[in-house]
Parts: sequence; structure tokens; C-alpha cells
Amino acid sequence: MDTEDRSRDDLILPDPQWPSSVPGIEISGSSSQDNPAQKTAPSPPRHTWLTFLQKELEFLGVTQILISSVCLCLGTVICSMINISEFKEDIFSSFKARYPFWGAVFFAISGILSIVSEKNHKPYVLQGSLGANTISTLAAGAGIIILIINLKRNSAYINKCQGIESDDTCFLAPFSTEIVAIILFLTILEFCSAVLLIVYGVGELLERKKIPEDRLYEELNIYSPIYTELEDRGNKLSPTES
Repeated sequence: MDTEDRSRDDLILPDPQWPSSVPGIEISGSSSQDNPAQKTAPSPPRHTWLTFLQKELEFLGVTQILISSVCLCLGTVICSMINISEFKEDIFSSFKARYPFWGAVFFAISGILSIVSEKNHKPYVLQGSLGANTISTLAAGAGIIILIINLKRNSAYINKCQGIESDDTCFLAPFSTEIVAIILFLTILEFCSAVLLIVYGVGELLERKKIPEDRLYEELNIYSPIYTELEDRGNKLSPTES
């Protein structure tokens, strides 16, 4: 018992008036909580539709390439199997205009550039993709008009074939109508994809023009708390040094 009492007497309790051994940590923690200027301002949120389109760039590009491949295959098969120049009626007017071929070329170029822009975010790549998709939109719009005219002529000729003896033209008119309807659906899908890519390209270019100003303000907000903390420390140290 005596040894325990002596060991307790030997213990020295710290004086609460003594300065803390880690003042720097307490001050830095309290200053970071009390000083609202040290909280950096968050960067402005990115538009949700731009984020969504950026994630879907590769998908839209692959879709354009697939549409181009299907249109090119259908055009090649029809022109190789059927001599469309022999038909007096324009049931193959869209094929006579060579739309499945030059339309497929524009769709493929815009699709390839869309995939490249998803991996390479340089301004000239983005501008090239935007230009290609603009041309692809115009080509798809012209193709929609050509295909609708082709469908109207096919339907009118099919109605004529009901009252006369069937010939080769009457036999191929329904087949041509089905092929043209498929190409029309793909062309509308291409038109929508190109419009979405144009919207993304324009939005991305407009946002990049605003980035330098936003970064300037963000850097000022980030470094201003550091300067404030250094000034406060300098003011606290100056009386002791003098």
C-alpha cells in the first residue's frame, strides 16, 4: 500500500494553465472551420445533357457507321441484281439518284469523326466532327425527301397495277417499296443522331469558351484563403519578433 501511495504522489498532473503542446493543429483546425473564406467555391456544374451526350458519343458514332453500311449494302444489292435503268416508272428513283451511295459516305465519315472526338478532345477534332455531322444532317434531310417521293410513286404505281395485267414492274414495285421504307427509317435515325451530335458539338464549343474565365475565378477563390492565412500568421508573429 505504501508503494502505491508513493507512486501516486510521484505522478505530476499537468497544469491547465500551461500552453498546449500542439497549438498549431488546434489553431489550423479552428481557423479552417471558423473562416468561411477558406472554403473554396465549387466549380459550376456541367450541363446534364452535355454529360449524357458525351457518354453516348461512341454509341452514336457506331450507329452512324452501321446505318451507312446497311444503306450501302442495300444499294449495292439492288443495283447489281436489277437494271433499274430499264424501268420507265420511277419505282427506283432513290436508287437512280444514287442516294444509298453518297448518303452512306457522309454517314460513315460523320460516324468515324464522332468516335474520334470521343477519344480525342482537341478543338480541331471537335470542329471537324461538328462540320461532318452538319453535312450529314443536310444529306439525310435531302434523302428523306427523295425517299418519300419514291414511296409516293411506288404506291401510285401499285394502285395502277391492280386494274391491269401484272408485269415485271408491278412485281418489283412492292419489293422496292419495302427496301425504300427500310432506308427511310434508317435515314430518319441517322438524321436524329446527327442532330444530337451537332447539339453536343455546339454546346461543347460554347462551354470551352467560358472555361478560361471560370478557371480564373476558381484560381482566385482557391489561392485567396492561402494568402489570408499567411497574412494572419504574419500579423501574429510580428509583435513577438519586434
